[in-house]
Amino acid sequence: MYVCICNAVTDRQIQDTVAAGAASLNDLQDRLGVASCCGCCADLAVSFLNGSAGMGQTVCHMGCAEAV
Repeated sequence: MYVCICNAVTDRQIQDTVAAGAASLNDLQDRLGVASCCGCCADLAVSFLNGSAGMGQTVCHMGCAEAV
């Protein structure tokens, strides 16, 4: 699924980037551009770092995923 609509970043891309060593939102922003435009997906992107990805997530008014 798309996590960052603005930059067309998928959950799989984030998972792969975390597996390759990304450890912070800054790492994800630098490597993928996630959460670098409207920022609506930042909470969901961070959830991949702490292992709670997708839990309690919804789609925001802009079409990006955000935490409830």
